[in-house]
Amino acid sequence: MTVLSMSRPEIDRVHVLRDVVAERITARDASQLLGVTRRQIFRLLQAYRSGGPAALLSKKRGKLSNRSYSAVVRTEALALIKANYADFGPTLAAEKLSERHGLHFGVETVRRWMLADGIWQDRRQRQRRAYQPRYRRDCVGELIQIDGSEHRWFEDRGPQCTLLVFIDDATSRLMHLRFVETESTFDYFAATRAYLQRYGKPIAFYSDKHATFRVNKVGATGGDGMTQFGRALDELNIDIICANTPQAKGRVERANGTLQDRLVKEMRLAGISTIEAGNAFLPAFMEDYNRRFAKAPFNEKDLHRPLAELDDVDDAFAWKEERTVSQSLTLQYDKVLFILEPNELTNSLARQRVTVFDYPDGRLVIKHHGRALPYRTFDKLQQVDQAAIVENKRLGPVLAYIAEQQKLLDMNRSQKAPRRRGQGKGLFKAA
Repeated sequence: MTVLSMSRPEIDRVHVLRDVVAERITARDASQLLGVTRRQIFRLLQAYRSGGPAALLSKKRGKLSNRSYSAVVRTEALALIKANYADFGPTLAAEKLSERHGLHFGVETVRRWMLADGIWQDRRQRQRRAYQPRYRRDCVGELIQIDGSEHRWFEDRGPQCTLLVFIDDATSRLMHLRFVETESTFDYFAATRAYLQRYGKPIAFYSDKHATFRVNKVGATGGDGMTQFGRALDELNIDIICANTPQAKGRVERANGTLQDRLVKEMRLAGISTIEAGNAFLPAFMEDYNRRFAKAPFNEKDLHRPLAELDDVDDAFAWKEERTVSQSLTLQYDKVLFILEPNELTNSLARQRVTVFDYPDGRLVIKHHGRALPYRTFDKLQQVDQAAIVENKRLGPVLAYIAEQQKLLDMNRSQKAPRRRGQGKGLFKAA
């Protein structure tokens, strides 16, 4: 038996026993050096004299621990993991083995088995991510990080969609989640409105430089350097801060990674495949997630402010654009010509600026200094057949017939109009 095959304590034991045999030290000294009794020293000396260094090797070497699981149990557990949880981490796999199969193993046991079987890679084997640390904010509601995560949340069972994520910077607590088809302004309007009605107004939202939050083009519509979402928050006295890099808003980025792992798998196990079913599943998932991962704030004070009576949430979360009224009391929006009904108020509005309120539910209101104006519409996309030749007395019925036919056509409007993404399909309604 070579020294290289022995452990460090066993090598130390050989050196001490050699000194005892050579009478360089006494048995009492040897017992103190090795931390054993004098009786044990004599037993070791007897073994050393009869069998040499090999006799000092542990008899447990190469044998299974008395507390180890049998090969049958380990094989069964690994088979379940490969069949159902092949892409799960050890922690989540151990939880599911316990919850769904009644197999209770320690997380480290499952991790060792998965590492040995090649199902899981050790952290040292994975590429490390470097990021600049930043202290959490002190209070809940001081800074809420928001982001949209586009992903195949339902895998191959449903369409690809976006999850809007609101997470508190002080606690890493998921505050609000919502599945939407696209990351549009109206989707953020609806999600933010639901957040404010539940928690109140935070001090600030922290986002990336998505076009919903930041004007990225010089000379964009409005010209005031503020997006529709930014304008809505400004009206409600809430700040919006844009991070310079994704790493700067690391709380929500890391939450997205965790959600793309855990939430996807939880919905797979629950058989969820639609946006509606996913949104119904989210509250229970958030409660379980926050119980596991949320942190306690440094300061227990909640900085959310309740919505005040002066906070007009309906008008705040409407798409607003200004237009100039022509001499004939008309204005154009979304390729539709709006004709103001003449009255004492509208007769004086020629060459004046008015505001078009385009609501998420499809309603459209034209206002001047807060007063709604009556109007009717002239749809420029509805055109009569240029080849039709009819008598004047029959023009009315012919136009009525053409109008009914054109209602059956799919007449696409401006792609720039907000109604095409995330807005309700209600028809224009005059005030």
